Amino acid sequence: MTRNKPPFRADVVGSLLRTAPLKEARANREKGKISAAQLKEVEDREIEKIIKKQEDVGLKVATDGEFRRSWWHFDFYGMLDGVEIYELDHGIQFQGVQTKPRSIRIKGKLGFSNHPMLAHFKFLKAHTRVTPKMCIPSPATLHFRLEPNAVVTKEYADRDAIFDDLAKTYRQAIRGFYDAGCRYLQFDDTAWAYLCSQAELKKARDRGLNADRLQQDYARVINRALEGKPADMVITTHICRGNFRSTWISEGGYEPVAETLLGKLNYDGYFLEYDTTRAGGFEPLRFLPKGDKIVVLGLITTKSGALEKKDDIKRRIEEATKYAALDQLCLSPQCGFASTEEGNVLAEDEQWAKLRMVVELAEEVWR
Repeated sequence: MTRNKPPFRADVVGSLLRTAPLKEARANREKGKISAAQLKEVEDREIEKIIKKQEDVGLKVATDGEFRRSWWHFDFYGMLDGVEIYELDHGIQFQGVQTKPRSIRIKGKLGFSNHPMLAHFKFLKAHTRVTPKMCIPSPATLHFRLEPNAVVTKEYADRDAIFDDLAKTYRQAIRGFYDAGCRYLQFDDTAWAYLCSQAELKKARDRGLNADRLQQDYARVINRALEGKPADMVITTHICRGNFRSTWISEGGYEPVAETLLGKLNYDGYFLEYDTTRAGGFEPLRFLPKGDKIVVLGLITTKSGALEKKDDIKRRIEEATKYAALDQLCLSPQCGFASTEEGNVLAEDEQWAKLRMVVELAEEVWR
């Protein structure tokens, strides 16, 4: 039952609460009080600290907490060739709150070259003694987040015309991170969870997307991105219903997408949100093929600091084994603790207590 390769029995999604020194430095940088180099010095120092904390709680994996990002997705997208971040008249609507009014648009031919996050990964790898994990947003979410007028180049006729180059761009990204030493890469993806929600599908139609074929389009672009993936590289995905200041966007179980998501996408593993009834039951896990694919159960919530009872989590893992074998399951929080720099509503000590409990539970369940 012991796993010495990712995903690990006790794993993490990616983002961590930004520390006070980091928040102060980012605020000072926005005000022009410090230079970019001075901000990087603080980022480096704080990332080294949270890497060590992940190691100290017993994890076999570490991320940089996404400490150099404002958003889990837009920062990465905005650094791709042909993509830029721009101001909108509205943010992304969560339950009772909106994000900053920013989005992305396509201004030229898509590509992956000289991407700054390659250096971010190299720093992580150089400063950890456990497996370094890199998290990037998925190609599906890039397309899903485009506004109707977000293609402002003659390179593409419309949003759907980007799929071929989007897949090629992600193949380049996979090779780039592999060459940088990455063997554990994760595609963070909200689009698949939104495809489980009739309300979100309606919003997609209102934005002019062909909601009836998104599942097929996204499966195709992801699998094309994964073509030629190195055999010794693990690529997983994380499916989320929204995570901003402890709120969410969508509701609905995985049933509408499970057969495609689990059975037809060529991922090595799936981090699935399962901390509330919004994610539905475990029945969709029946579509997980027997074999090497792994589902990481996101049973520990990052949206509050209250620590779950171990017996409750063990019972839920046992429920999941009715539909998937225990040796194909792992455990993690349901999402990151700070998908944006604002972070969720809990304390850093509560965050680390939750990660420590993930490790303890994994040792007890899969000993």
